[in-house]
Amino acid sequence: MPKVLIHFGEATLRAIDRVAPAAKHQRANFIRRAVKDALFLRETERMREAYRLQPHVAEAAEVWELPRVRKE
Repeated sequence: MPKVLIHFGEATLRAIDRVAPAAKHQRANFIRRAVKDALFLRETERMREAYRLQPHVAEAAEVWELPRVRKE
């Protein structure tokens, strides 16, 4: 698996460590999941906007909602 180096400010790193301590790779898993969720939300928003601009059925554009982010 390719590696990426990311720099966080001290306050951000402390906040991450409160939620997912570095022990047992929890920090890495938390960051990995957060990135995947952000990518999913961005893609969903892109599809939502495309569907809003050109809905299959006009009424359907009004009820299309973003899915909830799952919590682990």
